[in-house]
Amino acid sequence: MGRNDMPKVTIYAPNGKVSVREIPAGALLLHALGGGVETPCGGHGRCGKCRVTVQGRVSPAGPQETALLGPKALQEGFRLACLATVEGDCTVVLDASRAVQAISGDGAMPAFTPAPIFEKYGAAVDIGTTTLAARLYDRSGTLLAQAAAPNPQRVYGADVISRIEKSLAGGREALARCIRDGVDALLRQMETQVGIEAAVVDTVVLTGNTTMLYLLTGRDVDCLSHAPFLADELFGRYAEPEELTLSAAPGARLYLPRCMSAFVGADITSALVASQICTRAESALLADIGTNGELALWHEGRLLCCSTAAGPVFEGAAISRGMQASPGAIDRVTWDSGKLCCHTIADAPAAGICGSGIIDAAAVFCREKIIDETGAFTGEEAEYPLTPEVALTQKDIRMLQLAKSAICAGMLTLLEAEGIAAGGPHRLIIAGGFGSFLNLHSAACIGLFPAELEGRACAIGNAALVGASMMLLRGEFQAQGTALAEMSETVDLSSSPVFMDNYVECMSFKAE
Repeated sequence: MGRNDMPKVTIYAPNGKVSVREIPAGALLLHALGGGVETPCGGHGRCGKCRVTVQGRVSPAGPQETALLGPKALQEGFRLACLATVEGDCTVVLDASRAVQAISGDGAMPAFTPAPIFEKYGAAVDIGTTTLAARLYDRSGTLLAQAAAPNPQRVYGADVISRIEKSLAGGREALARCIRDGVDALLRQMETQVGIEAAVVDTVVLTGNTTMLYLLTGRDVDCLSHAPFLADELFGRYAEPEELTLSAAPGARLYLPRCMSAFVGADITSALVASQICTRAESALLADIGTNGELALWHEGRLLCCSTAAGPVFEGAAISRGMQASPGAIDRVTWDSGKLCCHTIADAPAAGICGSGIIDAAAVFCREKIIDETGAFTGEEAEYPLTPEVALTQKDIRMLQLAKSAICAGMLTLLEAEGIAAGGPHRLIIAGGFGSFLNLHSAACIGLFPAELEGRACAIGNAALVGASMMLLRGEFQAQGTALAEMSETVDLSSSPVFMDNYVECMSFKAE
């Protein structure tokens, strides 16, 4: 292929960074952008979230793209990266409301004496469906650096189902390479920040849900795609060199914590280690709320777990003006003196709304009777404006209902399995980066969790990353995680009539 067959794509990011990439003529624009834009539909031209501004030589818009964007947007230079192909040199400006910017990997660690399992430097990585987060430590247990970035596999879809389908359709190697490149980039970022060579990072702990670890190691995901959903590998071991290597930590030992089942992964194992709820006598619920809603109940020496299909709503996907938690996202909504008040991240002009803002807005709508118990707008409007630029539609409310109902119904199903009332657990622990920004009162108001637990709820940040860090800094936490995973019992919600009854009951909004 000659040089003329490799057009240059110049990309302008919202943060001012400019990059130039060469891709084959005829390739989708999306391939040049990598994980830089949201593609909740997996790049199938259905959601319209990968909108960018383009100047230069690209393919004409077809009927599908015209229907999604409309003639006016096309005239203004907007295109969908998943449908437009590159025909020559072109320039792309990423839309600030669509560009991916990850939340941080914050999370407090319980007190313990470090006895690191590494010789010089070690790293912990949380491979979330939406976000990657990492930490770098030295032998003293000192946190030297941390970093976060979008999961580059988002280009294949916002949820694990889309990625499983891609893997089964011949994309197994591409998905593995994609996520490994993402992890390598995070590690290099931290190594550069600290000023160390890649070769001195000799141990890395990599946690994530079961599907993410399968994709990372290039395993066949067929067993995760159909009933009876029995994973043929649950990890809890160091990866073999032929199975997984990282160029940013060449020769490093790579530890993959034990998953609980096909549905409940090593991220929950790690979160349980971080929370230490299983070392206490009182009952507790742990909820990792994100793209995948994974739940665990500890009660009288028994550990029940489940996974709910919450979907990417809490990450801002599946919402008409949804976006991730980045500058310009509405993250808080209140009602003051008869009107809505919206706060945006970095006080930037409103460009969309992220998960915490959606929950706040729904809570306000409930209290002010803008929506009724069924979620329907009480007025004639088909949408309700939050700002002149951003509105929530009736469909947005419906998508939130499905997600919040799945989470709350999952909690109630676990509690009922142990004969515990909704207000029975001593603590409710909200894990995950999303939980750090969540207004717990708003969450209780819309029914994301039982209202009786509001006063006992707390958010602990990215507990999966904290747990992975603890496994890195003291070997006994690896053993603790494996023991918890082996004793856990996974409740299959898909075949549970109790869950279905709870799901229907939790669908409604109950005003305070």
